[in-house]
Amino acid sequence: MKIAILSRNAKLYSTRRLIEAAESRGHEVRVIDALRCYMNITSHNPQIHYKGEILDGFDAVIPRIGASITFYGTAVLRQFEMLNVYPLNESVAISRSRDKLRSLQLLSRRGIGLPVTGFAHSPDDIDDLLSTVGGAPAVIKLLEGTQGIGVVLAETNQAAESVIQAFMGLKHHILVQEFIKEAKGADIRAFVIGGKVVAAMKRQAKEGEFRSNLHRGGTATLCRITPEERATAIRAAKVMGLNVCGVDLLRSNHGAVVMEVNSSPGLEGIEKASGKDVAGMVIDFIERNAKPNRTQTKGTG
Repeated sequence: MKIAILSRNAKLYSTRRLIEAAESRGHEVRVIDALRCYMNITSHNPQIHYKGEILDGFDAVIPRIGASITFYGTAVLRQFEMLNVYPLNESVAISRSRDKLRSLQLLSRRGIGLPVTGFAHSPDDIDDLLSTVGGAPAVIKLLEGTQGIGVVLAETNQAAESVIQAFMGLKHHILVQEFIKEAKGADIRAFVIGGKVVAAMKRQAKEGEFRSNLHRGGTATLCRITPEERATAIRAAKVMGLNVCGVDLLRSNHGAVVMEVNSSPGLEGIEKASGKDVAGMVIDFIERNAKPNRTQTKGTG
């Protein structure tokens, strides 16, 4: 097969591993920077141009689209879909998962466990907003944040009010969530491929930090998950319509709760923690499913 990887940096661990896994199975791979693509959008002959040439002949595309380029990256991916190239994850599913508020609303509608979450526009609503999530300590998140950036733990109601007012003063949309103290700064990343959890790791925040992101200095270790956690991760991936994703879970007193569903999960942490060839599993999934006209809008909403 001829496989395109939408990535801005071919030297990133995840991109390199996907290239290695695909080439070891005899596939032709090309890394394409989505921001260097430009498109001819017509009814009968849609095209993707890249550095002066027309891209064609691809059987599958693996989107590794960073959060900062979601809008343009998914537009390029949609163009590949118009050309009947099989996407590992579809553009509509990626857009759905990147909208934190929308994704939480969809998960909530399907009865999937979530931290109690509040969302508001006016600073006049802060007191009642905090009370809906049980008061301080509370976690305050920017809707556009990623890799732990724009996430603040407010220890007191006064501190929470100050942070919320600051974010709102900058015209940012925010979520306010209950703080799951019993998680003790740890979460679980369940890696889902084709409706199955293929690997899981526990991420532990460094001392004095509540964010467990590996980019924030967290550590990853192999983890056994419960049947409830496994089922929650699989259901969350299905609701988002993602074939491949990382589902981040917290162990709370009221069961497993979903923090986020990541449509471009990194491979380095999960492969090193589990010892599994996760990149190879991704390519195996593509080999089984990459056929023309297999693109469809999955999930709901």
